[in-house]
Amino acid sequence: MSLKSPLGRVLGLGSAKEGAAHWWSTRLAAVALVPLLVWLVLALLMAPSLDYAGLHAFVRAPLNALGLVLLLPVAAYHSLLGVREVVEDYVHAKGTKVLVLVLLDFAHVGAAVAGLYAVLRVSFGGSP
Repeated sequence: MSLKSPLGRVLGLGSAKEGAAHWWSTRLAAVALVPLLVWLVLALLMAPSLDYAGLHAFVRAPLNALGLVLLLPVAAYHSLLGVREVVEDYVHAKGTKVLVLVLLDFAHVGAAVAGLYAVLRVSFGGSP
């Protein structure tokens, strides 16, 4: 038998008051991805060739570069939200969970920055 009150037993185990914001963020990122991915698939299907030179020319086109600049951070953010959810649900050791979450943040930001750098470098005059 515990001498703790019922309130004392559940403090720290309830809602963190962040679930709704996470849910909305995930849904908004998913909704933003739909037109961007539809554009990407259609634009790549209409591209004359998908070899290196053809894709280089695709990225050099201003509207295509703009679409990729919009797509990359939204996709990285949506991916980060989903992977964080999996780690928060299934990794139970607190130290391991924090380490994995920090590494995931760095990996997703790094991937988004690398993608944006590549698109901007090609679109502003990188040679094939």
